Amino acid sequence: MSLSNQVIFVTGANRGIGAATVRELLSRDVKKVYAAARNPASLPDFADPRVVPLALDITNDAQVAAVAEAAGDVDVVLNNAGTAVFSDVLNSPLDVVAADFDTNLYGTLRVMRAFAPKLVAKGSGTIANVISVVGLVAAASLGGYSASKAALLSVTQSARAGLKGTGVKVLGVFPGPIDTDLARDIPMQKATPETAAKRIVEGLEAGEEYIFTDPVADHIGHTWRTNAPGLEAAMAGAE
Repeated sequence: MSLSNQVIFVTGANRGIGAATVRELLSRDVKKVYAAARNPASLPDFADPRVVPLALDITNDAQVAAVAEAAGDVDVVLNNAGTAVFSDVLNSPLDVVAADFDTNLYGTLRVMRAFAPKLVAKGSGTIANVISVVGLVAAASLGGYSASKAALLSVTQSARAGLKGTGVKVLGVFPGPIDTDLARDIPMQKATPETAAKRIVEGLEAGEEYIFTDPVADHIGHTWRTNAPGLEAAMAGAE
């Protein structure tokens, strides 16, 4: 899929992978990029007239509906906004676990539901959800986050099947450890947001259903495809 003259909508565009992806998109011949963040004042100065800032809290029904109307000309929806809390699913308070679900699963699903009918009406478009490699195999120290991302993978797969034949593609993006505020406390070697953004945009252009953004993600994705039980055991041993 060529991104030339396309209108792209990016959530969580104020930092990390979201901001880097906006910049990477602007290096292409895109028509417009809607850059959404809870506080538009927190958006970087992208210094490009093609960027349209939008206020969006994806856990807010009214804001999601309003933004979907404001960005009704969109061709590609990149659901990047998310949260991550260190939590143990057996011992952490349920409201701590639920917080990741509220944003990562239900918030993303709100955006999908708001934009999918518009794309279907056009007969074309792409919804890409930034999931995580821990949506493929859980990290115990990120139990709630892992569970919310696993649920988002399931929603992504269900939506892909549900939109089959409409001209709308549904893709999943699977970052490994990326050097962002979200992952600052994860003690692993991390790829840069710019590396991830480049792989995301290339994956969008190729229409890849599973987009892996960095070497760790490549390794986990390959192992998930070939030896899921072994990958689970390795992850458990790494905790």
